[in-house]
Amino acid sequence: MNEHFYDVSIKWDADKKGIMHSEVLPTTIEVATPPQFPKGMDGIWSPEHLFVEAINSCLMTTFLVIAENYKLEYNSFTSNAVGKLELIDSKYMMSEVVLKPKVLINNQEDFDKKMRVLQKSEAAFLIANSEKSTMKMEPTVEIDFQTKVV
Repeated sequence: MNEHFYDVSIKWDADKKGIMHSEVLPTTIEVATPPQFPKGMDGIWSPEHLFVEAINSCLMTTFLVIAENYKLEYNSFTSNAVGKLELIDSKYMMSEVVLKPKVLINNQEDFDKKMRVLQKSEAAFLIANSEKSTMKMEPTVEIDFQTKVV
């Protein structure tokens, strides 16, 4: 199996805030302690946000690959994810992440195929397979019934 490495760095900036970057990416990201904790900062991505978004974005990229392999036609894919942070055995952990992908498909005939693609995506996405939080997926499918005027 091939190995892949993702090199990222963080440098403390001020207060409870740092700057993340990677030599292979053009932008940096501010990251800080979330406002729910002492001296946390509002309006800045936190490790907790990034953790949940890593799972959510991995679901999307996995879905895109599997949908292409299944030749599933769709008009849009969006997903909302909510992570639940809890104090368990005197340690904070992200105990649960609920993913709510929403796929807009072109026709009713693709409904079953879309469900298979979502199920395969849920089983295959590597970020979820790499951590111990409980994953729940609550998908929504909408069929695009736009009337085209000729």
